[in-house]
Amino acid sequence: MASIPGREVLDVGLGTAVSAQPFQAAGYSVLGIEVDPRMAESARNRGFAVEVSRFEEWDPAGRSFDALISGMTWHWIDPAAGAVKAADVLRPHGLLALFWNVHRPPPQLARAFSEVYRRVLPDTPFASLPVDPIAGYHQILDTACTGITATRAFTAPERLRFDWDHLYTRDKWLDQVPTFGGHSTLPEQKLDPLLSGIGAAIDQIGGSFTMSYATLAITAHRRADPDASA
Repeated sequence: MASIPGREVLDVGLGTAVSAQPFQAAGYSVLGIEVDPRMAESARNRGFAVEVSRFEEWDPAGRSFDALISGMTWHWIDPAAGAVKAADVLRPHGLLALFWNVHRPPPQLARAFSEVYRRVLPDTPFASLPVDPIAGYHQILDTACTGITATRAFTAPERLRFDWDHLYTRDKWLDQVPTFGGHSTLPEQKLDPLLSGIGAAIDQIGGSFTMSYATLAITAHRRADPDASA
């Protein structure tokens, strides 16, 4: 947060406002852009201002921001159009911060989760057990960096990685599952057995577990002079 030149933040793909909460708690003004009306309503119930739109089509109405953050969302946005829109709405020296949290459950639980997905949602990527889940994000980050660089409006993108762990109870993890990519649109007849199966898998190992995460991030700053060298 120290590298943000002001107090106004735009969260693209706000979701349920998990990423925005620390900024709001620190006194920043946060506006969320969210394509899913149900997610937007959830964030509003938590006290966030939200506008429902695809980011590429969103009308900022002359507004600008000191930072644009996007957690677990930028891969759903056109990398070229999204980067151009980000440059348009960021003030000089404003921070662009895109990040993805790659979760790596304990091996036994990873196998159990995959089995539940194979049973309930066999055609989703979650039904497979990736050998290296982080490897699948390399192309996503490369594509995002290419879009940012092509605008010539940002400093050279910097790629960062942070490793951390978090202890989840059964109920806390089940609260997270509906927020995953594509899960918010699942009908009840799919979501209910999915949550039931995942909950049963966690119960079998004692009702809680430690999830290992790698946060993969891209940061860049809006140039005051787009034609200046990085």
